[in-house]
Amino acid sequence: MSARGRVTPERPLPVVEGVTHRFVTVRGVRFHVAQAGAGEPVVLLHGFPQHWYAWRRLMPELGRDHRVFAIDLRGCGWSDAPGDGYDSAGLVEDVLGVLDALGLERVRLVGHQSGGWLGFRLCLAAPARFSAFLAVNSAHPWPRRRFGLPLYAWRYWYTALWEYPGVGRRVLRHWPGLTRAMLRYWAGRSAGVEEGAVREFAQAWTAPQRARAAEQLLWQFVLHDIPALARGGFRGQRLTVPTLVLLGDRDPVVRPQPLLGAQESTEALTVRVVPGGHLLAEEAPGVVAAVAREHFGRA
Repeated sequence: MSARGRVTPERPLPVVEGVTHRFVTVRGVRFHVAQAGAGEPVVLLHGFPQHWYAWRRLMPELGRDHRVFAIDLRGCGWSDAPGDGYDSAGLVEDVLGVLDALGLERVRLVGHQSGGWLGFRLCLAAPARFSAFLAVNSAHPWPRRRFGLPLYAWRYWYTALWEYPGVGRRVLRHWPGLTRAMLRYWAGRSAGVEEGAVREFAQAWTAPQRARAAEQLLWQFVLHDIPALARGGFRGQRLTVPTLVLLGDRDPVVRPQPLLGAQESTEALTVRVVPGGHLLAEEAPGVVAAVAREHFGRA
């Protein structure tokens, strides 16, 4: 492994028609960016345990009328996997730095799952950089108070096997069957998440540096974001970027009930439920693309 966590030799990039690849260096870390299409820029942030390839079905759809950039976050996919910098504040700096390196002053943003959570942190930290935000299968920072964390946090039970220091890295490296099982469970019977993609995502975390990065990514969320959420630490922060949360009605992880009524904290956010599971961008890319265009058009 070279300086700053570069993994060598690197696995070959999956091929997606119309998608090209580039690398930019930000804060001493080399980030991989997949790019497609032409038009107004849209940035895509993947969730865990995935990487840019989670957008393989959405990029051609949105690329018809937008210039789409799918970033591999720190430690993920084909970006470097350094030993630190995985807290949300650091990830925010990473993404803003990648936007600067790409020459993108203001963009539309789409985030899935934990990438959606990061999207909220970005919109709160630098609202001038984002004209609209679509959070897919993602919780937001203003859940209804009567739905306390214990009432729905159990749905994230599997993260305990990935996040605890010294344990998570071993599970990811030596038990990729858990990753495969969770992805299949999230998608249900959807044909949009093919077995080859499931294997790709599971295999990606078996490299030692990647497994350590994943463990850090999740553990930093436990140390910082969950306590802030439990304390209601986001209630004083106002969201001004027009934001839509898109949920699947069969999503076994993110349920709509705790997320409705966020207008008590911000008028910029709405929640919409469509048929599908926890991997909507892969299960129903046409639906997600249509919702994105509609939302971006209103914003």
